[in-house]
Amino acid sequence: MSVKLLPQSSFLSYISRTPSRRWHSSKFFDPYKSFQSTSSPQPEWKLGDGAIKGLSEHGKSPRKTWILDEMSTKDSYKLLTSAIIPRPIAFISTIAEDGTPNLAPFSYFSMISHNPPLLSVSFSLSPRRPKDTRENILATKEFTVNIISEHFIEAANVTAVEAPADVDEWIISGLTMEPSSQVKPACVKESLFSMESTLLAHDILDLKTSDVTNSLVLGLIKQVHVNKSVLAENGLVLDPAKLRPVARLGGNTYARLTDTFDVPRPDWKNIRDAVKGSGKNLR
Repeated sequence: MSVKLLPQSSFLSYISRTPSRRWHSSKFFDPYKSFQSTSSPQPEWKLGDGAIKGLSEHGKSPRKTWILDEMSTKDSYKLLTSAIIPRPIAFISTIAEDGTPNLAPFSYFSMISHNPPLLSVSFSLSPRRPKDTRENILATKEFTVNIISEHFIEAANVTAVEAPADVDEWIISGLTMEPSSQVKPACVKESLFSMESTLLAHDILDLKTSDVTNSLVLGLIKQVHVNKSVLAENGLVLDPAKLRPVARLGGNTYARLTDTFDVPRPDWKNIRDAVKGSGKNLR
């Protein structure tokens, strides 16, 4: 799609002149990088062994402490978003009360329950104007959450721009609306996993002033859509090697998932005798 053919010509012209970050990277993105499963870092680990010795350079490093109440919100944002990683990204589709569609990514996002099926998304309130996504969810009580995969990360990322309200993120991204079944906002057709959701609850207050600085939205997942091509052999769970999800780190940095390892959860029956025979005080 040629950006000069789209109606938001001046805005799209600016976007088209924005240099791609890949030209400043040390390597080009390899879309064919293989997905592999490896052993865990210490497969021979035994009860009481603790962390791996000799493999970490941080053991003798002194700690630095921040008191969050004494930090600016800008600095606390930089610190926390660089540390609490990787974060899944909710690519949210909403519709305003006047019918205007909106599309934007948010990484303050998580699944919080499977019974009932609930997800959470948090919106920081900008001093300039409220997030359109938040306003639309509170007004219509409907939205879809779409998981971002590698094949459309640039298209998803451009929708994060703080554009004027009359700019259509669907057009500037070139992504495709797919009609939902139980809610009005569309799903993203290019997304391999989409969730139709309704508003269950919302809002957090600033603890100091009682002014709203963040909105926490709890959504009830009503229906999900999965491309059959990303399902594992059992037909129920998704194969991460096929989903190729993208996660958010700090700043402008994203991460891809190419390596995994399994660490089975221990069964108490299998380790009980070893734990009790260790001589350590058990509470």
